[in-house]
Amino acid sequence: MAETDQERTEDPTEKRKQQAKEKGQIARSKEMGTAFVLVSAAVAFLWFGDGLLAGLRSVFRSFFTLDRQDAFDTSKMFEAFAVAFGEIVGPILIIFAFILVFTFFGNSWLGGINFSWQAMAPKFSRMNPLNGFKRMFGVQALVELVKGIAKFLVVAVAAFLLLSWQYDNILQISMGQMPNMMENALDILMWMFLLMCCSIFLIVVIDAPFQLWKHQKDLRMTKQEVKDEHKDSEGSPEVKGRIRRLQMEMANRRMMEDVPKADVVVTNPTHFAVALQYDDNGPKAPVVLAKGTDETAAKIREIALEYEIPLVQSPALARSIYHTTEIEQEVPQGLFVAIAQILAYVYQLKMHKKGKAKRPKKPASDLPIPEDLKY
Repeated sequence: MAETDQERTEDPTEKRKQQAKEKGQIARSKEMGTAFVLVSAAVAFLWFGDGLLAGLRSVFRSFFTLDRQDAFDTSKMFEAFAVAFGEIVGPILIIFAFILVFTFFGNSWLGGINFSWQAMAPKFSRMNPLNGFKRMFGVQALVELVKGIAKFLVVAVAAFLLLSWQYDNILQISMGQMPNMMENALDILMWMFLLMCCSIFLIVVIDAPFQLWKHQKDLRMTKQEVKDEHKDSEGSPEVKGRIRRLQMEMANRRMMEDVPKADVVVTNPTHFAVALQYDDNGPKAPVVLAKGTDETAAKIREIALEYEIPLVQSPALARSIYHTTEIEQEVPQGLFVAIAQILAYVYQLKMHKKGKAKRPKKPASDLPIPEDLKY
């Protein structure tokens, strides 16, 4: 049983995932980032390469057509460099911005965006040579070696297939004339470069799910760790139980303090007791001041006798009020007729004690209760 508790068989909790994220431990695929960088670079040169090529052509033309005296004039040379910079800086910035956007997207797609100070902090354990040897000859190093060999094979096969596909076009380049020959060569080269970069996505399709699985596996927890975290986050069951008991005791104490304010206590007669108060100037319906069963009901009856509060036996009504109405709430409208008879009895009893009326008869124990309020 102890060995089972120590095995990491449980899925990580949200708290464990958040703690790992704060430490910089998130799923990442270097192959995905590399693939996005290379493919975005190839696409950028295909889309914006004409502007860069035109700028370079203008620079070469201006440099190769300098007069002899301009070549020895330093001020003219600085002017030529300024023109060259102005011609190529725009296309280069566009290409770099395009690559930068897709590089950021490719590296944050898996695992999302995360910033961690703990990951940036220096760790002296990484400087330990023994740990370095373990990383060099560990399982992770073996996985990286396999991925490196797989990338080489995939790119080599892609290069062979592309060269075979464009073999005739490459041979025809030498028969062309400048500058069309250079443009055709660059066009073939860029398309081959793009397709070779796309071949790396074959590695990404395998590596990305593997990194997600490995990250989930590294964060797995033992049964004991899950129990300890549950205790830390929600508290010990023993402590929570004691708190609930104390809360119930406090609520019962407050409830019992309100019993002397009641006008009548409706009983079962032994299992249920409900203390009611009706104020002519207050709510339209009687309000439940206290209710309880068994020992609590006995305590309510004891306080009622001590303060000479009338006790009326009506099992069905007591059960209905107990189950339908909470403390300090008004009783349901469907019970008004039954409660009105009890309140009339209480009023007549008060008048009798003052010598102003005859002793009233107790209301019937089977007062009218609607079917939907019977319990």
